[in-house]
Order: sequence, then C-alpha cells, then structure tokens
Amino acid sequence: MATAVSPVLGVDSGGSGLRIALGSADPAADGAADASADGAAAVRTIGTAVSTEPVRTGPSGIDPAHLLEQLLPAVETLLARAGTEAPTAVAIGAAGMATLGDGLRAELPAALESALGVRRLALAADAVTAYAGALGQRPGAVVAAGTGMIALGTDLVTWQRADGWGHLLGDCGGGAWIGRAGLEAAMRAYDGRRGGSAALLSRMEAVFGPAPDMPGLVYPRTDRPAVLASFAPEVARCASHDPVAAEIVNEAARHVADAAVAVCPQVEGCEVALTGGLFKMGDPLLVPLRAELADRLPGARTVSAEGDPLTGALRIAAALATGSLRLPRDGRLLTVPTEQDE
Repeated sequence: MATAVSPVLGVDSGGSGLRIALGSADPAADGAADASADGAAAVRTIGTAVSTEPVRTGPSGIDPAHLLEQLLPAVETLLARAGTEAPTAVAIGAAGMATLGDGLRAELPAALESALGVRRLALAADAVTAYAGALGQRPGAVVAAGTGMIALGTDLVTWQRADGWGHLLGDCGGGAWIGRAGLEAAMRAYDGRRGGSAALLSRMEAVFGPAPDMPGLVYPRTDRPAVLASFAPEVARCASHDPVAAEIVNEAARHVADAAVAVCPQVEGCEVALTGGLFKMGDPLLVPLRAELADRLPGARTVSAEGDPLTGALRIAAALATGSLRLPRDGRLLTVPTEQDE
C-alpha cells in the first residue's frame, strides 16, 4: 500500500485494554477522514490494532514496561501491513495519566525514540483525547461519560476540569452513579423504606438475584464501578413508567450539566460535546440533559462528538507532526516531552 505524507500513531489505553491506530497526517488533505474544522492537519486512518489486556497499574503508577510490551509488537505489525516507515509522531492517551502517569512521562520518550526512532511524542489524559476526538482543537467543553464522568473545557489557553474523581468521590451522573442510585432504590423497596422503587427491585432481582445477596455480590468485586454501571440501563428503561427511576435519571442530567457549566469557556457560541457510552441511554437522559444545558448555558450549542478518544489521539499526533498542535500544554493533562529538546 502506498504510504501517506506523514505516518502518525494514536494510542488509547483504558480499562478494556489498548486501541492503536496508524494514520497519515497531511495539512493539505482537506477531505481526509477525521479532519476537524480548526485549521489543524487532516488525518486518515491506515490500520488499527487492539490488545484486550489492560495496562497494569502499580504503586508507582501506570507501568511503562507493560504498555510497551503490548504496544511495540502491534505497531510493528501495523507498519508491516501498511508498508510504511516508522511514525513521525505518537500521541498516547491513557486513563489515569493525570495522577498515575509519572512513569510514562519519565520513560516513554527515550523508549519510543530507541524502538521506533520517534522524537515527537504527546502524552495525554484520556479526557484530553476524548476532547480532541469530539471537538478537535476548537475551544469548547466536552463531557465524557461511561462508567464514570468527567468534563473538560478549554479556551485554548488553559484547561478546566470538573469531576472524574472516581465512583467513591465523584463521577456524579455517570453510569456507576446511576446504577448505584437505582440499586439503592431497589433495596429501599425491599426493606419497605420511603423512596423505594418496586420496578427497580424487580429488575435488580431479575439481573442479580435475591436482594439479601446483593452485598456479597457487589462489595468484594474489584470491578465494582462496572458492576454498578451495568444496572444503569435498567434504570433508564424504568424511567418511562417509574417516577423514582425517572428522578434518578433527571438528577444524573443535573450533575452532568453542573460539570459542563463548570468547564465551559466564556466564548461566544461555545460548543458542548457529549461523548461516551452513557449517552447511548438515549432520550431518558438526553432530553432532561439538553433542557438543563439550554437553561444554564443559553449561549452554548450542544453538538455531537465528531470522534472517539482514539480519533483524538490520532488528531493530536497529526497536529504534532505538522506543527499545528494548538491544545494547551499541561503538566498532567497534556505534555509534549520532546519539545524540551527542540
């Protein structure tokens, strides 16, 4: 296959493993796939690879050796299939990069230069790659919601973050939050306490089993947020006929709107993009959320996300390769270690 102008690599590392995309960056390719209307380079995907093993996290943070152990063989395979040279730029987005990424920031620049000859590297929090995938390099705000929930906004000078603090301290309105609230309402109904929902109790027992067994099913699980979030679709389905479920979803919409309001930059016509699996719940969540956003951010426009975090990683890599990276640098959210050497 003929090579493109500038091969680049995007990586998305999360709880389900690694997703890797090889692409081509071309500032002149206005019609290329995944281009955003922000003057940055267009990027076209050449090939993709997936590793289903999540990168390990230990006492010192995300394990750079384990990430490289999965990444490098996949990249070699992608390059061989595409018949292209090594990428000129790499962008890696990782869940936990902001708080657990010191090892990656310390070790990956030299490791990737040694293995691939790459000297242009961006390391980003997954919220940043979600932002770039959704809005490119335009000012605005992005709410990324799945099991958890985080909002990120920028005026292209600084980043503003809201929530994303995990299911014990935050992630308010996310899948785990909705699922936990639904399960609590089910347990209230089982006990005969006020605020319970017979509909949610019925769905809980259909999905998980008898109510008295729930503590043993939930508390010992290391993947507790995912278990809680698995009940969120049941809450959404009950919302059309159960007032308790409807209020849980409405409150989730208010929490998501709170985060969007907190990060939306003061620019005219600010775009607010919604991305992530939570919004596949559809109208039960989206209708009250859009109403909240229209009321509280009357000058903003709610838009569909243009792409996902892997698209965002490719976009950042393409911008880095062509010298058009406009997103603000940040010691935790978005670093370009190789800029220090240029």
